[in-house]
Amino acid sequence: MANACGVDFGTSNSTVGWVRPGHPTLLTLEDGKPTLPSVVFFNADEDAVRYGRAALADYLEGYDGRLMRSLKSLLGTSLMEGQTEVAGRALPFRQLLGHFIGEVKRRAEQQAGRPFDHAVFGRPVYFVDGDPDADRLAEDTLADIARSVGFKEIGFQYEPIAAAFDYESRIGGEELVLIADIGGGTSDFSLVRLGPERAGRPDRREDLLANGGVHIGGTDFDKYLSLASVMPLLGYGSQLVSGAAIPSSYYFNLATWHTINQAYTRKSVAQLAELVRDAAEPDKLQRLRHLIDERAGHWLAMRVEEAKIALSDAPEVVLDLDRLRPAEQLRIVRAGFDEAAASLVDQVGATVQQLLADAGVAAGRVDTVFFTGGSSGVAALRERIAAIVPDARRVEGDLFGSIGAGLALDAARRYG
Repeated sequence: MANACGVDFGTSNSTVGWVRPGHPTLLTLEDGKPTLPSVVFFNADEDAVRYGRAALADYLEGYDGRLMRSLKSLLGTSLMEGQTEVAGRALPFRQLLGHFIGEVKRRAEQQAGRPFDHAVFGRPVYFVDGDPDADRLAEDTLADIARSVGFKEIGFQYEPIAAAFDYESRIGGEELVLIADIGGGTSDFSLVRLGPERAGRPDRREDLLANGGVHIGGTDFDKYLSLASVMPLLGYGSQLVSGAAIPSSYYFNLATWHTINQAYTRKSVAQLAELVRDAAEPDKLQRLRHLIDERAGHWLAMRVEEAKIALSDAPEVVLDLDRLRPAEQLRIVRAGFDEAAASLVDQVGATVQQLLADAGVAAGRVDTVFFTGGSSGVAALRERIAAIVPDARRVEGDLFGSIGAGLALDAARRYG
């Protein structure tokens, strides 16, 4: 058995991998499942802190409290050094991430029946696009938080490289592979030579031809779908009687997972009350006001996320928005989603093309595209990536487990 574990702290879900001969690599973290949704709910009614699916269940059952999701998205932002209010007390965001990562560690150790002092954490190719100092600070911050919850020795590995290690453990010959890791917060890519004869080498630098990434992931697709389809029901794009536009900040906050709670501040609520009086379409603003009064922003974001996932397999979906006042049955078609997210797909496609150019590799030489990450099911995104390397075969990895399993392999090689 390995001495160390691999930790995939994801924007949407987290996993822990541990190499044990004859056993699954991923440890079960909740309800017999290897994934723990990256969610914390401070349940005010029961004065308790819930995590993962239990957190979402409490929130949806109507308990009073504070739900926090997409915690990883805070890394590399100015919010990371700030704080939020929970039950009338200030909670630093560093401490919030520590709560969650500490719980991941505790559950993994409980399942393994042993402590983990050494770990390899996954990280995106870029926490922050185009700012090396901020990117370095994001990794350092994550390392500091990991140490604060009891990890003594911490390594990092690019998430697409970790997924490559997982895929490599299952192939019988050498391949040139494009790893496409589309997560909740980032789209990361690696072009790497893989094969059973290479797997045991301690130094794999020669096998890695290029890394690339962009800070676009599943939560961004949620945001663009929400703004295009749902937020107009709440007044997005409408006007005041004076002809001025309704401020878009309410809608952008509600459409972005890690800023939803900003819509609930006293200042924001007071300003909204004034806007309702002056709106050209007050019914829509009243709907927005009711949603905010009910603190139902995360509920709405979850409905939008469900619609996005459903559109991966269906040409259209009917979204039941029963908590709006009045309730709404909203029909969303994939073509509309594709149009709303076109700029995101273009940016991801350009990142893949740049990766190939950086590696000096013609698209026709790529043998395989290995898709992983919970957001790799977005149809337009998969089609764009596949079109760039049309001769490569497509392989579906474990959407939520490949990275954690690969990190475990890397941890075993580094720390024994």
